[in-house]
Amino acid sequence: MDGGTVIAPTFGIYNTQGEWIIEGYGVDPDIEVIADPARLAKGEDPELDRGVAELLKELAANPPKVPKKPAYPNRSGR
Repeated sequence: MDGGTVIAPTFGIYNTQGEWIIEGYGVDPDIEVIADPARLAKGEDPELDRGVAELLKELAANPPKVPKKPAYPNRSGR
């Protein structure tokens, strides 16, 4: 209906010890966020909100360094 598709994986991954990994188990989150159904029903996204909050905190703690613009080079040959 919306153009989306579903596919089944055709391969698996194993580690250096010869054990299958990843299949059937996702990635543990660094920060656990509860997906509150009431907020989701209102169109809110708690995971996105938390991600943005974390990034803003990181930017405040480590602001980007903007380099000073250098003088334009003299390309006139003089």
